[in-house]
Amino acid sequence: MKIMKTLKYLFAVTVLFVFTGLSCGAQTTEKPKNANYDAQLARKLGADKIGMKNYVLAVLKTGPNDGTVKGKERDEIFKGHFANINRLAKEGKLVVAGPFDGIDGWRGLYIFNVESIEDAKKLTETDPTIKSGVLIGEFHKWYGSAAMMDVTRIHGTLTENVP
Repeated sequence: MKIMKTLKYLFAVTVLFVFTGLSCGAQTTEKPKNANYDAQLARKLGADKIGMKNYVLAVLKTGPNDGTVKGKERDEIFKGHFANINRLAKEGKLVVAGPFDGIDGWRGLYIFNVESIEDAKKLTETDPTIKSGVLIGEFHKWYGSAAMMDVTRIHGTLTENVP
């Protein structure tokens, strides 16, 4: 008998919570506003209503000429590769770049601030490692946080020596 009373009580409390929750939810149709929202920064970084934007991701992989380019020629190609990265970043076209571990031929990553794969391909064609065939690119559209657009500025405050 005591168990039945306890079960009835739990049932009544559950029903009360459910109906209270439903009635409260029915009254609220707007989502709560983000107290940290910065409309000016969102516009500057190109954010949509949920703080995201389109990019193109390029995975740099080992190219057909990787094993044939050696010594001073290879050093010059990679010197140009890094200069190209810095130029594209300063122009606001390259958001993030960095190396992979080389496993399965994956050598590096570019995230471009462009709308189309064609635009990203044009930008990688300015890279000496791509021109020489040391690396090749694989391209994908990517939808990510617009905050990525501020990575270059922030990175500039973390780099002790100017490249």
